Amino acid sequence: MPRKTVRLTMAQALVRYLCNQFTEIDGERVPLFAGVFGIFGHGNVTCLSEALEQVQDQLPTWRGQNEQSMALAAIGFAKAKRRRQLMVAATSIGPGALNMVTAAGVAMANRLPVLLLAGDTFANRLPDPVLQQVEHFGDPTITANDAFKSVVRYWDRIVVPEQLIQSLPQAIATMLDPADCGPAFIGLAQDTQELAYDYPEVFFAPRLWKIPRPRPDREAVIAAAELLKSARKPLIISGGGVRYSVAEDVLADFAAKRGIPVVETIAGKGALTHDHPVHAGPIGIVGSTSANALAKEADVVLAIGTRLQDFTTGSWTAFAEDSKFISINTARFDAIKHQSLAVVGDALETIAELDQALGDYCADTDLMQRAKTLFAEWNKLLDEHQVPTNELVPSYAQVVGVLNRVAGPDDTLVAAAGGTPGEVTKGWRVKNPNTFDCEFGFSCMGYEIAAGWGCAMAQEGPGGTGGTPIVMLGDGTYMMMNSDIYSAALTGHKMVVVVCDNGGYAVINRLQQGKGVPGFNNLLTDCRIKNRDNPQHVDFAKHAEAMGARARKAESLTDLEAAMNEALAHDGVSVISIVSDAWKWVPGDADWDVGVPEISNFESVRAARAAQEKIRAAQRRGV
Repeated sequence: MPRKTVRLTMAQALVRYLCNQFTEIDGERVPLFAGVFGIFGHGNVTCLSEALEQVQDQLPTWRGQNEQSMALAAIGFAKAKRRRQLMVAATSIGPGALNMVTAAGVAMANRLPVLLLAGDTFANRLPDPVLQQVEHFGDPTITANDAFKSVVRYWDRIVVPEQLIQSLPQAIATMLDPADCGPAFIGLAQDTQELAYDYPEVFFAPRLWKIPRPRPDREAVIAAAELLKSARKPLIISGGGVRYSVAEDVLADFAAKRGIPVVETIAGKGALTHDHPVHAGPIGIVGSTSANALAKEADVVLAIGTRLQDFTTGSWTAFAEDSKFISINTARFDAIKHQSLAVVGDALETIAELDQALGDYCADTDLMQRAKTLFAEWNKLLDEHQVPTNELVPSYAQVVGVLNRVAGPDDTLVAAAGGTPGEVTKGWRVKNPNTFDCEFGFSCMGYEIAAGWGCAMAQEGPGGTGGTPIVMLGDGTYMMMNSDIYSAALTGHKMVVVVCDNGGYAVINRLQQGKGVPGFNNLLTDCRIKNRDNPQHVDFAKHAEAMGARARKAESLTDLEAAMNEALAHDGVSVISIVSDAWKWVPGDADWDVGVPEISNFESVRAARAAQEKIRAAQRRGV
């Protein structure tokens, strides 16, 4: 019997396939792809848009303002959905495609799924060179889209229609694989998009995808249990993998049963609530005094779902030289880092199996009591920095304190770059799980507002909290990418954006001057401008208002609280600006290894170099 086929263009077939992919969230069957962020142009407007227009009620297309920011919105959506539901970002060829490369890097560094579709040049090359085509004289197969290869998990270019049959399932499987999760890119040759092909009907059969939970090797679990049993002062580091595995409750029960305190990475923050009995604060360079003290004392560290980047480990100065590591991770690449005892598997399943293998082991009761004492001291320190004062210019910590106090338990804090990550990681007291998103794997300026838009979409659907995204960012980041204030206002999504105006790139100025370099090209007053005594400032409230937001400038912390209450009661986009201090930061940081000139004319740089060498002398050397 001949197979049943349906004749479609390549673009139509791609869209039909996406529409027939499903997933489950909290037991409910939902589309795997919740929608498309798209900017149409040369290379996708005549074919891909024709296909998407016909299914807009099933696969909605949202118009972006910038290719990078709409892909960042898709990433923010995936993060809020804990990688269980995805978005597509579609762009034209050339500059439109290259604008998405930065966003691909964000997804790659943070192990987050997003399907990137970009138009490409002509497969038949007859009209070459076409508009927006870059040409490599010795290799005509290279196009602008090859730039994605270093920042995606899966890359393909469709030059004949039938290639979709093999490519699309592989792209989706990659994005949903906990061990290999990341962005997938597919380039769509623009002449191939138009071609019709007799696709087998079975290719479009509805498919339910489920996130796999790989079980660990039994011998690895036994070895991990034996090492943990030897510990006198064990410590658990909870990473983003705990959240994506939905393993918060299992981890909390395990830690309480075994008497082991839990500290958190930036990506892992929000797995436990701030006041959970086993929680001891964030660890590392933007961490707490409590977590960093426990790390220095720990003899065995159980790292769960973290890639142990330098901001977590204090560039490997945060731990004792002889401490041992057990690393639970779905990705072998991450699990074996730094001579860890690797247990490759899903966090939820592996914690459960490790618990069974531990028998009656429990850490000494003094350990949890010490953690509670240290954490109480940390909370007192936070209170001291967050309490309102009569200072004319409030600190970041005081702003965080106001936002945190006003926020509802289901509202999500969104942040990314500049001085904000350190202050919110330290000072945001999570009220409900999965209500904190600080992108710091790539530290991408511009993520915040776009991700807030994506987060707002995610909170409306299955698995969402129903809360409001509260986006906190600095004036420098706002100036870099703010157009999705208009996007959210246009589409009718709700979020609150708080802009801390501290006169430039304040936190990088802190690092610059902290390493002995005079203030230069970071704060507005240190830039090459004609009138340094009176630099031109942006009225952020008026700017946001011009893009459709309700906006106001808060003149004090009391005014900020009132503005926040108004904003949370408003259904649209609200933007609040407040002048903030560029010099005050919450302490608690671990050391950080950065490059400092070996020779310099500045005595301050030479002193910083000497201090940096002491930091490097304290680093663990490959163990």
